[in-house]
Amino acid sequence: MVCIRKATIDDLLAMQACNLLCLPETYQMKYYFYHILSWPHLLYVAEDYNGRIVGYVLAKMEEESNECKGHITSLAVLRTHRKLGLATKLMTAAQTAMEQVFGAEYVSLHVRKSNRAAFNLYTQTLGYKIHDVEAKYYADGEDAYDMRKQLKGKHGQHHGHHHHDGGGCCSGDPRPMEARPESKSEAKAGTKAESKTG
Repeated sequence: MVCIRKATIDDLLAMQACNLLCLPETYQMKYYFYHILSWPHLLYVAEDYNGRIVGYVLAKMEEESNECKGHITSLAVLRTHRKLGLATKLMTAAQTAMEQVFGAEYVSLHVRKSNRAAFNLYTQTLGYKIHDVEAKYYADGEDAYDMRKQLKGKHGQHHGHHHHDGGGCCSGDPRPMEARPESKSEAKAGTKAESKTG
């Protein structure tokens, strides 16, 4: 059984390790710290019964925008734990917190044009739509879809965010998970690097 819960500072190394195993882009540890110190409500992990982190979502609120919007920086689930609906549950937890805690009107993310599994997850399961295409967004020159999902934006009426704090357990969802949304500001900061994944 795998449960979704809010991430803590103690989870950051395991989240980074999950990123290194799953994704071609990586972040320095200071970027994980920046997220959890700035937006502790928006980071979630998938933890198995042995206490191992098998997936995570790294999310934030956009500070440069006049609009109240969230952004999914990174999402990963270990290959051994895909097709269990964990990516959907992680994304839903982060999106719900964006809406209920911060009153976000919509959430954005980037995904590689070639990543059909992630694209299908976002469009078919989670209701994202293509907003734009960003040419050569990734370090290897691949284009990204800039995707958005409209939220209700309740402007922080519900601060309990009890929906996942207790570590609600997961049920089956057949969707695959190979997502890599990421932050443009991180790319501009030059801290994004390519890892060697086979």
